[in-house]
Amino acid sequence: MQQIINRQSKAYVTWGLLAITIGVFLVETFSGGSKNINTLIMLGAKTNGLVQEGQWWRLITPIFLHIGVFHIFMNGFTLLYVGQILEPMIGHWRFFIIYIVSGIMGNLASLAFGANNAISAGASTSLFGMFAAFIAIAYIYRENRFLTELGKSFLGLIVINLLMDLTMSGIDIWGHVGGAIGGLLIGYALGLPKINRPKMILRILAIVLVVVISYFMYVKGMIVYG
Repeated sequence: MQQIINRQSKAYVTWGLLAITIGVFLVETFSGGSKNINTLIMLGAKTNGLVQEGQWWRLITPIFLHIGVFHIFMNGFTLLYVGQILEPMIGHWRFFIIYIVSGIMGNLASLAFGANNAISAGASTSLFGMFAAFIAIAYIYRENRFLTELGKSFLGLIVINLLMDLTMSGIDIWGHVGGAIGGLLIGYALGLPKINRPKMILRILAIVLVVVISYFMYVKGMIVYG
């Protein structure tokens, strides 16, 4: 098991995503400032109203946008730290899928349940998905003590962060919840490379749940505020 976990030692996708995120932040900075609402909207931040008008790409672009230096520093550090553990464990393309799908599901949850006039940006939707993917993997391979302890650690991290979200203003808690659900399901569906677990029927069921939940959140977001 340990040999398979370390089979891809380089976190190329993690570094690539970080480079893109930093590059986008520089564009924000030189286009009016990362805290400038007009700049954020111009570059793809999510507002429910614009998504409802048909600008569906705003469910993806907010993953790479950040509001202020502290925001990108915290998310960038987390991406680098966690990505260098998760990506070598599951492989490059699995990691990329978890990151993007979690981010999209987080933004869909924000669309469905979040404040209508709020501006959403940041990689935290994807980061919560990364945390939750560890939980899924730990459950699948629960006989492995290393993975079990890792899963417990990230479960605690999710709980602590969600509790903190409840006490802070301006935090899109629904985005975090949606991202975690996405990461949990996709992490379960993909598993680890070259290990035939879980059963294929359960993998397919997890993917179906991702599609159904995403569709439900999209429809709800478009109807409730439309």
